Amino acid sequence: MSSVTFEHLTKTYPNGFVSVDDVNLHIEDGEFVVFHGPSGCGKSTILRMIGGLEDITSGRIYLDNELLNDILPRDRRLSMAFQNYTLYKNFNTYENIALGLRLRNFPLTVIDSRVKTAAKFLGIAEILDKKLKAISDADKQRTALCRAIVCQPKVMLVDEDFARQDENRRKEMISDILKINRVMKITVLYVTNNYEEAVSLGKRTVFMKDGKITHISEAAEKRSKC
Repeated sequence: MSSVTFEHLTKTYPNGFVSVDDVNLHIEDGEFVVFHGPSGCGKSTILRMIGGLEDITSGRIYLDNELLNDILPRDRRLSMAFQNYTLYKNFNTYENIALGLRLRNFPLTVIDSRVKTAAKFLGIAEILDKKLKAISDADKQRTALCRAIVCQPKVMLVDEDFARQDENRRKEMISDILKINRVMKITVLYVTNNYEEAVSLGKRTVFMKDGKITHISEAAEKRSKC
């Protein structure tokens, strides 16, 4: 797990639109932090800048003490769970989970151990040999989460679009991510525009509007100690 720090983080597009406006924030090792706000407030853009999918106009992002600004996306110790998680229909579940490790030339024994451990952790060990068309949408999402954790990221970035499905499946997905955060100690940044969902999680919540942080609510466990 790792901390994440933003210093004067700003994103301005060529048309002059300021998506993220001078944001400063520190996220502790192992925290689960929720970003909430209306569409277009900059919350998803922040995740994309952390992941290297968007260029930073100005400011700095640190993973622990490492400046991320100029590090290639593939070299950042991060995993991303966005809407387009790209599972391959011609692969079975095992092959989809293992793909990132194979591309990085991990030994086959390490790949096998990590894939089976992740699948057992998220309850899909029995479907590793099944093709995508033979598994449920919920299990496809768990397959994508398994692929995210087998690379042993320090931070997981989760965008609300990843959970754009029926309410029960969304709750299952959130439960899985909370488990990943709690048991594996991976720092999680979770974006949602659903206010009830944001406050019900009981985690530190960063409220945003027009590219700025308007206020931050403490996690329920911290409030209870006050």
